[in-house]
Amino acid sequence: MRHYEDVVVGETSSFGSYEVTREEVIDFASKYDPQPFHLNDEAAAQTYFGRLSASGWHTGAMAMRMMVDNMIDNPTASLGSPGLDGLKWIKPVYPGDTLRCEAKTLEKRRSKSNPAMGLMKAETRVFNQDDVLVMTMVSNALIKVRDPDVPLD
Repeated sequence: MRHYEDVVVGETSSFGSYEVTREEVIDFASKYDPQPFHLNDEAAAQTYFGRLSASGWHTGAMAMRMMVDNMIDNPTASLGSPGLDGLKWIKPVYPGDTLRCEAKTLEKRRSKSNPAMGLMKAETRVFNQDDVLVMTMVSNALIKVRDPDVPLD
């Protein structure tokens, strides 16, 4: 189990493989982002996208799935997240794309109010099968400290 003490600032990891399907793009958009270019080929052809594209929120959800799968495969004492510092959709994601992630730990610190908890910040970059960067996000995570009796760093 990976705890706060095991987190190394500057460490980078690569993980995930997510195949984007037409059915999932339309289903997600129908429920959460029903803009025509996420639902209809003809409408999408008349836009910047040129063809049916995934919602940026869907891209974020697919990245989240890869991140959680990575935490399951490499058990982490996660305590959730207080949110994001940044999210950018760089390039469209299309049905037929296969996404993957790279994450880099930017910083970490112990909680002053709760010594059993650490906070870490990471940048996650999402790429398609052609290694084109499609999304970036900077997230904050809470992680359990293995031994809260050890003084703050």
